[in-house]
Amino acid sequence: MVQRAVVKVQQQVGFLVSLLALLWLIEIANFLLGQRLDLFGIHPRSLFGLLGIVCAPFLHGSFGHLIANTGPIFILGWLILLRGVDYFWQVSIFCAVASGLGVWLFSPGYSVTVGASGVIFGYLGFLLLRGFYERSPSSILISLLVLIYYGGVFWGLLPMRGGVSWQAHLFGFLGGVLCARVASQR
Repeated sequence: MVQRAVVKVQQQVGFLVSLLALLWLIEIANFLLGQRLDLFGIHPRSLFGLLGIVCAPFLHGSFGHLIANTGPIFILGWLILLRGVDYFWQVSIFCAVASGLGVWLFSPGYSVTVGASGVIFGYLGFLLLRGFYERSPSSILISLLVLIYYGGVFWGLLPMRGGVSWQAHLFGFLGGVLCARVASQR
């Protein structure tokens, strides 16, 4: 039984490391191309910009941007991945679409948004509210740990700093909250 648990954790870590390696390879290619791939980010209220809802979470404005997202993707992603790969993808897609649509609808027209921050804030909203909706001891414990460890990032939901898409953060978070609600009803 312990050996199976160890193998499962190894598989989960391998999955997340592979996902992060993909993000890093994309950013290396983006760097070598002079950040031209960022053109596939979200362009608000343009038909072409809708493609960015799919592409933006895989693109980052710089290596610093990707470094800032790597830890939260790994930690919060792993907490979601504990319930399985399908569950992880469902939550990730739900949060990416919520974040992307919010950016597409409400960001300034001249902007281009890239990055996985909206998905990360979606994970945050999901994990925080999953404990509330499910009311299982393990979900409540995870919610509390996430609140203690990541509670300081709530400032990212407010329009406080230029060059940071608070819209992606806010709508990703709201998408995560909605996803936790929907998931608890299954």
